[in-house]
This record gives sequence, structure tokens and C-alpha cells, in this order.
Amino acid sequence: MAFTMNFLFVALFSLWLAHQVTEASSVNTTRISHGPDRAHTRFLLSNGVARTPPMGWNSWNHFHCDIDEKTVKSTADAIVSTGLAALGYKYVNLDDCWAEGERDNKGNLRAKASTFPSGIKALADYVHSKGLKLGIYADAGKQTCSNKMPGSLGHEYQDARTFAEWGIDYLKYDNCYNDGSKPQTRYAAMSRALINAGRPILYSLCEWGQEDPAKWAGSYGHTWRTTGDINDTWASITSIADSNNLWGRYAGPGRWNDPDMLEVGNGGMSIEEYRSHFSIWALMKAPLLIGCDVRSASKRTLSILGNKEVINVNQDPLGVQGRKIRSKGGLEVWAGPLSGKRVVVVLWNRSQTRALISVGWREIGLSPSSTVTVRDLWNHSFVSMNKSYRMTANVAAHACKMYIMTPVRG
Repeated sequence: MAFTMNFLFVALFSLWLAHQVTEASSVNTTRISHGPDRAHTRFLLSNGVARTPPMGWNSWNHFHCDIDEKTVKSTADAIVSTGLAALGYKYVNLDDCWAEGERDNKGNLRAKASTFPSGIKALADYVHSKGLKLGIYADAGKQTCSNKMPGSLGHEYQDARTFAEWGIDYLKYDNCYNDGSKPQTRYAAMSRALINAGRPILYSLCEWGQEDPAKWAGSYGHTWRTTGDINDTWASITSIADSNNLWGRYAGPGRWNDPDMLEVGNGGMSIEEYRSHFSIWALMKAPLLIGCDVRSASKRTLSILGNKEVINVNQDPLGVQGRKIRSKGGLEVWAGPLSGKRVVVVLWNRSQTRALISVGWREIGLSPSSTVTVRDLWNHSFVSMNKSYRMTANVAAHACKMYIMTPVRG
């Protein structure tokens, strides 16, 4: 019976891999032809935005409301000087608390004079001069979540025009203080407004996964939160990873599940835990939005955020979200297909003690007769393999090993 169940699992996983590759390669025609709102989907997939998961920085996790234009400019400078920009981190995103508490006499949002005296247009110009893009925050309710600035409910077209005129490239759209109506209605309104504004703006829906947005948000935006807010703890990232894992089949080029921003470098976890956090987010094709203070980030933090081999997994053009394929006693195997018939594998030890984790070729969709090269993405080296067609690694508690398996053509 155990053999039969294991064979069935392997067969189902192999079918899933094949389906994911097919679905990813046909996403343009499938989503445009059969999506619930073809006009929105056509625009969102053809405007050149979010073909791979967005990468950048967001102010909230580290700064919360303590944000000003000097901090944003110096962060943009640091993203360039550290080499992060060259690795793909291009969005510099303001979160809540950037605006005055009231609109002007024409109903327009306005930058908070005490913290953004030059205005958002000037800030966008500065960020653009660094080769980066500026993101902003708004809300699908009457107030934002801080209750310190107006929401966009009923002002969608006006605010979208304002954002476009300022040169905004990314909109995070939250869900606080709403009127109780369905988020599908309120988020669709801003989607139409952004299309009408005429500027390619990455649209990030943030309704915390409450109405299963993976099932509908891809018709209106590029990313959607699948969970509540992250915090800088092991319990938070493991729980969020499991929740986001459930929606893997809905992700693809131009449409990404968002398990929230990165906590790497904020100090609440160990280096191994942060490596696990970054590895799983990369494998899940999550947006990689740095949440620490880049200006003072340690070399160890930058070595995690700047691991080009892991970033390449996240940015792989096939665009298939990797998923958990096995879990027992806190010992887990996550995997997913990459372009070029490669497979990415993460062996993740969520237990409290060092342990061996093993994976066979069949489990990850490879033929047991395949000869493969195995690349260790954290040690930046190739792993010597025997003929067992199974790999075993000794993984420390709360740590992971991350590999790319590449079939060798005979």
C-alpha cells in the first residue's frame, strides 16, 4: 500500500510539473482568451510590466510611518551603490503616511509638506535619474491603514491620473477602512482608472488574501497578497510560506502571488533563517521587495539579498511557482520547474535539530535514468553525484539547501 501511494504521489507531481510548464508557456493566450475581464487582462499582460516578479524596496517593514524624502533618496542611492540595482532591484516604494491628512481644495492627494517638501513628482524624477522606478501607496477605502491619509475610494480616476502625472511606476493598493463592498468591485475600479491614466503602472493588490484573490485578481492587477502582514519572526515566515503555497497554480508571467515583503536584515531572525526566507520566496516566484534599511545593511544581509543565483530562480522566464512536495517532521522538499528543463529544489529543515533530508529524481519530475548536474546556489559550487539518482544533504535547524538540477544531454 505504501509503495502504491508513493507511486501515485510521484505520478501526480510529474503531471503537475508538466501542467505548470504548459500553462506558463501559454499564459498570454490563455489569460487573454478566457479571463473574466479580457480588456483588463490584455492591457496588464501587454504593457511590459511584471513579466517576472517585481524586485525592489518598500519602506514599511523597517520605517513604518517614519519616512521622508531624504530617506527615500538616500535609499535609492544605496540600492545603486551596493550593486542591488544591477541585480534587478528597481522599485523604490513608498508605503503609508506619505500624504497630508486631507485632500486639497480640488480633491487631489498631496504630499505631506513636512516630510516630502519637494513633492512626489520631484522625488520620482530623482529616483528615475538613478535608473530606478518609484512606487506609491494608496487604499481602496476612505482612509489608509494608518488612518493618517485619505484613501482612494470614490477618487480612483482622479488619483490614478495624479500618480501617472507624477511619474509613478508601482501602486500598492491596500484594503483598510473600506465600505464593506466586495474587494473585486473596488480593486477593479482602480484597475480601470490606471488603464485610463495611460501610464504602465505595476498594480499590487493588497486585500490580505481574504477573498481568495488568486482566483480573480489576475484580471485586474499584477500581484496580489495571499496572506496577512508578515513580521520578522520564524513563525511568521513559515506560516506565510504554507499559506502562499496553496495558490501556486494561479501564478505566471504578469500575475504573481504575493506573500508580503522581505524581512531579511531587520534583525529578528538568524542568518540561516533569513537564507531560508529568501530561498523560499525566490522559489515561490514572490515579489522580492527588500524591507530593511539598505543604507546600513550588513555584508551578510547583502550577501543574501544579492545572491544572483537565487535571484535568477525568482526571475526565471518560465514563471512557474515552485511548491512544497513533501513534509514530514519539519523536514520539507520544495521544488518547481525552470526554463531549459531544469528543476529547482529546496531542502528545508523546519525542525529544531540538524537532520538529513533526501530527495529522489522521480519526486521532482526527473527520470530516474537522467544524468544531471547539481548546482548548490548558496555555496556557489557544483555537487558531485553518484549513480543513486537521489541526493541527501545534512541541513542545520531552520536552514535550507537550494539546488538547480540540470539534465545532461547524452
